[in-house]
Amino acid sequence: MADHKKEPGKLYLIPTTLGDTEPLEVLPISVKQAIERINHFIVEHEKTARRFIKKIQPRKSQEALQIKTLNKFTDPMEISTFLEPCLRGIDVGILSESGSPAIADPGAEVVLLAHQKSIRVVPLVGPSSLLLGLMASGLNGQRFAFHGYLPIEQSERRKAIKALERHSRELDQTQLFIETPYRNNKLMEDLVNTLKAQTQLCVAADLTLPSESILTRTIADWKGAIPDLHKRPTLFLLQS
Repeated sequence: MADHKKEPGKLYLIPTTLGDTEPLEVLPISVKQAIERINHFIVEHEKTARRFIKKIQPRKSQEALQIKTLNKFTDPMEISTFLEPCLRGIDVGILSESGSPAIADPGAEVVLLAHQKSIRVVPLVGPSSLLLGLMASGLNGQRFAFHGYLPIEQSERRKAIKALERHSRELDQTQLFIETPYRNNKLMEDLVNTLKAQTQLCVAADLTLPSESILTRTIADWKGAIPDLHKRPTLFLLQS
């Protein structure tokens, strides 16, 4: 008798909204369809993931969900087991906490594991603050680099800002970075006081939300009109 080996399940990379927006205003129907079908999820925080799934598909059984948590507290040995359902022919979804999985968000190590195990990876379309901000900035979209969070300590942060400005000038490259929302105003103050007057700075806050604001100005122009960014998710982009 022929040995009919079961096809492995797929790993779906499922984006979410960037804030409290109606999901289907910014997410395609393919995201809704994937969530309707999939019961095995890898998420950063279970509570918010369950809330998002319920909002997308209110009738989906919460009891049927099999959820694994992937964050800084996850045991690395446990991660190797996350794709076991795929090996049994069951699809698994990585659900981002905000935006797109594995971009400024956990998930890359699971995606790499999927490639190593010959599991097909399916990225779904959805919002990414990095790409949306870059698209709307007017800065160089051909060469750019994302640096995550800058140092917390002020003197180290200012050194990092000067280094980014130098890299931008030398490489003709847009530099992207973020900050914890409650520290945005301190970062903005350091940017204005550290960067050269002619350097272009884009501040993209609350992307895709009704309060969205995207402004690109020189540092000289920012000095007269510094916005209040406290507790607003913000992407910063600079080009020297």
